[in-house]
Amino acid sequence: MIAFVAIAAVTLASAAVAMLLRNLIHSALLLVASWAGIAAFYLWAGAEFVAFAQVLVYVGAISMVVLFAVLLTRPPEPMPVAPPNTLGRALVALLTGGAVLGVFIGAIVSSPLPTAATPAPAVSVKQLGLELAGRHAGALLIIGALLTVALLGAIVLAATDRETVGASLDDARGRPQGAPLQKAEDAP
Repeated sequence: MIAFVAIAAVTLASAAVAMLLRNLIHSALLLVASWAGIAAFYLWAGAEFVAFAQVLVYVGAISMVVLFAVLLTRPPEPMPVAPPNTLGRALVALLTGGAVLGVFIGAIVSSPLPTAATPAPAVSVKQLGLELAGRHAGALLIIGALLTVALLGAIVLAATDRETVGASLDDARGRPQGAPLQKAEDAP
């Protein structure tokens, strides 16, 4: 039980701090810690294959896609930020959080919890692999294509933003837009 509470505390704390931080890179890294905490839950529950899949897919692949997207689409100048310490925003956040907590508590209290432990189904890694490569192969391919398109879209957005920044720098230097740079030996 102590391990469960420790894993829950680390997972929830990293997720909460990720939501509160203003730096997107720090938030993405804390999200990785939260996903690793979920993998630790799977290990604690005895689902080793799912835990290692969580580490490979979320902690490894999806976290890298998130970090690439954040790094490639960052604006060149800081964006204006609304003041975070307004009373109205805090009141709305507390009311919304309380409503969500009330729904969760109501769902937990009203659900019938089994008293007898049911045996875990005996599923081998081979059976799981056959399910993923058989019936669910299309879903895996669609997810892979979606992540690839998202990464390519982030690259296109970043390249477009850099061209716009480059054009504004050309205007500031008094050079015609798109004119080639002069080499040091060609300069007058």
